Amino acid sequence: MQNLTSADFANTGLLPADSSTPATTLQLINGEQLADFTNNLSATDQQWLKRQSFSAKAGQVAWLENGDGVLGRAQEDSLATLGHLPYTLPEGVYRLKESATFITLLGWGLGSYAFNRYKAAEREPAQLILPDSADAAELIHTVAATYLTRDLINTPAQDMAPSHLQAEVEALATTFEATVSTVVGDELLDLECGAIHAVGRAADDPPRLMDLTWGDPNHPKITVVGKGVTFDSGGLNLKPSGGMRLMKKDMGGAAIALGLGYLIMSQALPVRLRMLIPAAENAISGNAFRPGDVLHTHKGLTVEIDNTDAEGRLLLCDALSMATSEKPDLIVDYATLTGAARGAVGAEIAAMFSNDDDLAQALTRIGKTEDDAVWPMPLHDDYAYMLKSNVADLVNSAASPYAGAVTAALFLKRFIDDIPWLHFDVMAFNIRKRAGRPEGGEAMALRSVYRHLSRQYGASGD
Repeated sequence: MQNLTSADFANTGLLPADSSTPATTLQLINGEQLADFTNNLSATDQQWLKRQSFSAKAGQVAWLENGDGVLGRAQEDSLATLGHLPYTLPEGVYRLKESATFITLLGWGLGSYAFNRYKAAEREPAQLILPDSADAAELIHTVAATYLTRDLINTPAQDMAPSHLQAEVEALATTFEATVSTVVGDELLDLECGAIHAVGRAADDPPRLMDLTWGDPNHPKITVVGKGVTFDSGGLNLKPSGGMRLMKKDMGGAAIALGLGYLIMSQALPVRLRMLIPAAENAISGNAFRPGDVLHTHKGLTVEIDNTDAEGRLLLCDALSMATSEKPDLIVDYATLTGAARGAVGAEIAAMFSNDDDLAQALTRIGKTEDDAVWPMPLHDDYAYMLKSNVADLVNSAASPYAGAVTAALFLKRFIDDIPWLHFDVMAFNIRKRAGRPEGGEAMALRSVYRHLSRQYGASGD
């Protein structure tokens, strides 16, 4: 595990534990503690709280005569406990009077994020000195992994084409001494990845597949796949303007995969990591793939194109087929795949499919404790009839308006073989501002998967 330096803390809103640094003290109080807390205050401070209408509700901030702060909190810890404070408190340095849980402290770090690539920051976030008891390394690495994910998603397609995404993968490999290879353009056909090639062949920046490996080959093998559609016009099945507005985020699955890879490697998790990132822009030109075309995939299955706007699963199917070659212990994929998943669980929960019920239940439980909600969805095999084609092995998109997220997952399942598998169909974008979760790109289901892996394979910090 890397030793932390001052540079690691930069822009995180967090500072290393240091009892000598001058700081404003903050104390967390919930409703059940308020009466006892108030009774131990001076009459003057009791009046101060009364004038500020402080009732210890989550998100409330009040000030005492000596300048200390009092924070309301919910009964259960979450990112929201401190996540609103970095940009609501005055700039400066703060410390907590008591210890705090990992998820509480993480909220401050994640709430300190701002995307300032194209405009100057309006202000600096307030900074929190970590308590001595905090696992600073895991906190800072989790913040960094999340920031990386958010930055990639928030970057517009002009600066996040497939070649830019390749550069990000290569930079990650350099940082952690991983190996990476990339297959570009027509070379994908030599690799029998006809689906990835078809999706991206109409774009000026050609499609590609990045393949990163890290760790001891004797350790358990974990393969992570992320959908990297850097912009999705819908192809010849053109999206309406409103549906295209946020399509810079259609590489959100790749961004989350990179964030998870960063966290695994920075925490030196004892696994053999393989990360596959298929990247393409779904553009329109004279050589764009068409409805009715039949594509040849890496697995050998043929796919008839029903809708060119169901392109993400085409990138994934080739990459997932390649992922099975090493027979890993687990395959995880992330994708901004279907509007049907958003219709089912909304924009703030990761829809999760798995061929292992015990694994799905474990992730659901972890998601609650990590404040990183995932929800198990049915991998209902009876719906596979919707993917039948008269001219190919299957179609890429069911004509039925029903169970769109399920049929997309069933399509991917055809390329998995009998390997434990988690598929996350995510929004990867906060459509509203919440404490610890600013509007914009988001690393959904990243912490849940990492925590599962850390428990399964013996990492510290649990």
